[in-house]
Formats: sequence, C-alpha cells, structure tokens
Amino acid sequence: MVKVLVTPRSFGKHSDEAKELLEAKGIEVVINPYGRILTEEEMKKEIVDVDGIIVGVDPLNADILSHAKNLKAISKYGVGTDNIDLNYCKEHSIEVSITRNANSDSVADFAFTLMLSVARRVVEVDRACRQLDWGKKTSMEMFRKTLGVVGTGAIGKGVIKRAKGFEMDILAYDLYKDEAFAKEYGVKYVELDELIQKSDFISLHLPATEETHDMIGPREFGMMKDTAVLVNTARGELVDEDALFDALKNKKIWGAGLDVFKKEPPENMGLLELDNIIIGAHSGASTFEAVNNMSRMAAENILKNLLS
Repeated sequence: MVKVLVTPRSFGKHSDEAKELLEAKGIEVVINPYGRILTEEEMKKEIVDVDGIIVGVDPLNADILSHAKNLKAISKYGVGTDNIDLNYCKEHSIEVSITRNANSDSVADFAFTLMLSVARRVVEVDRACRQLDWGKKTSMEMFRKTLGVVGTGAIGKGVIKRAKGFEMDILAYDLYKDEAFAKEYGVKYVELDELIQKSDFISLHLPATEETHDMIGPREFGMMKDTAVLVNTARGELVDEDALFDALKNKKIWGAGLDVFKKEPPENMGLLELDNIIIGAHSGASTFEAVNNMSRMAAENILKNLLS
C-alpha cells in the first residue's frame, strides 16, 4: 500500500475532504503523531518507508531525506520551500509541489489587519480598557497614505487590491515586475531604498533566500519615517530582529506587526515586552477557507505526483 505522511497539524482540521481524497485512492494516511513540528530525528524516523509527504515547516534537509527509502513526492502545505532541500530532491527524482495561492487571500487579509491594528493601536487600547483605563490613545490613519509592498506575488497583489479601497499611493519592489498589474492598480515600481524612505506602511512578501536574509536591518530602519509601520507575514529571515527591537524601543518607527520570526518564539524576547508591536503566531493562513484550500490542494498534488 502507498503510504503518505502528513505533518501539518491543521491538515483536514475543518473538513474530511482531503483525507478522503487520499484514502479513496487506497493510500494509507499517517498523521503527525507528535502534535507539533517534528524535530530532525523524528523526521528521519517517520519518513523511512513513506512514498509521499505532505509537509508544513518541518525540516527536510538532505540528511533527513537520505533516510527515506521509497520517497517519490513531497507536497508542500503552503508555498515556501526553504525547509526542503530542492537540490537533493532534483538529484533523486523526488517531485516537489506547492499549494500556490491557496492561502493568498487569508494572508493578505492578515497583513492588512496588522497594518490597521498597529496604526490605530488596537491592542494597546484593548489592553488598557481591560484594566479599566478608558483614556484616549492618539493613533494614525491609513487612508490616503503611502503603502510600500515588497514582493508582488499573489499575496502582495492581494494587499495592493485591499489598499485601493483606502485610496493609498502604492509603491512596489520586485525583481520580477508585473507591469500589466501595476498599470491596472496604479502601482509604481521603485528601488527598495526609495520604497523604504517614502512609505508610511511597508508590507513584506518575499521568500527567505540568501539575498533576502536580514534585508530589513539597521540601515533600512534608519531610512524609514519615524511614523512608519512595518508588517511581515512572509518569512522571519527577512528582518534583523535585533535591529527591529532597537527601532521599536527607541521610537525610530511607529510600530510593527509580525506574524513570523526566525524562531518561534523569537530569540530576542524583549520584543514581547514592547507596546508598539503586534505579534502573530504564524497564523496569517489560519482561516477555515485557507486550511480547507491548502488541505485539498496538497492532497491533489501528492496524488498527481504519486499516481500519474
């Protein structure tokens, strides 16, 4: 019997459709037995005899993959493949797929939610009210401000579409420009430095690569407006967290909203003590709709690559 390991904890959480798709094809589905992200040693143990893996952010480096004797396909539950050794997979004819656009709307919603919440100090106001402090806290508007979108893939474009309802001026940075989209939505592509200097709100939507590692660091924070809001719903590796802490603590920028960190929880625990940051638990894609979409697409991808 063909065996598939499923590691994401939210897989099929709100619907049996995805699991039933696999079982209808005679596939044995092995659900993550640990109830959390697997360690390297646990992954080595679990993948020994599987034919396919539906994987979240669990590690799949070359050392781990070398323990898989029957592995033919990996279906990423999401789009970021930085936890998978793609070179090893290519060399060993292991098909790798992603659930492209399955959670784009959910993450775009969350990015916009973070921008609004940081600007209007929503969490601070809520926390004060729970302590019976009804004092007013001055905040900032988003309407007709300048938004800088770093990365114009599906999620970045989703943020741009939402921003048009706020009549925002939109700057964008991407090595691969979509000029037709930019023309339709009034987006101006600029260099990253210009975007950082001119934007009131900056939203990051790039993968983690050698080139993007710590791309927002001391230099970039030094160029931002003191009223700037930084939001990251992409990858924690994009932001130098110590530089972020310094910028927030010393009021070099207005605030930040982060749904991702290099490690969860972050190594710089001082971030958790600041009032001008809103922290998410990598939950931008955690909606009923996105979970169902990703589960179904991940199952369809693994079926296509295992049975075709």
